[in-house]
Amino acid sequence: MLAEHDGRLLLGRQPQYPAGRYSALAGFVEPGESIEAAVARELKEEAGIAVRDVRYLCSQPWPFPSSLMIGAWAEAIDKSLTIDTNELEDARWFSRDEVLAALAQDPDACFQAPPHWAIARTLLESWVDGLK
Repeated sequence: MLAEHDGRLLLGRQPQYPAGRYSALAGFVEPGESIEAAVARELKEEAGIAVRDVRYLCSQPWPFPSSLMIGAWAEAIDKSLTIDTNELEDARWFSRDEVLAALAQDPDACFQAPPHWAIARTLLESWVDGLK
């Protein structure tokens, strides 16, 4: 899932990621929970932000039985972060130019984008193209 605030995108980093990689945040839908509620809950739990206007963007098969990854976008109400360090090593806001540089694999980019096959990459590409 992606959260945006004032034209900046929230991305996170898990300890097992390659050095410099930041990606969309992720979580699971609980039984009886809507996608929109899951996005809001996970963003609150992992990054401490409240969101509104959650929208579905895309899906991708997950390599585990009976699972599906769902890509979503949300608007953050505030940019203040409270990172759950049990879930994320770091999280921060990135500008469109910073995301473009990472997607282009610019050697001066401030982070490394997710691989081409990842739904997170699709979400980033959609965001810079204005498709949300």
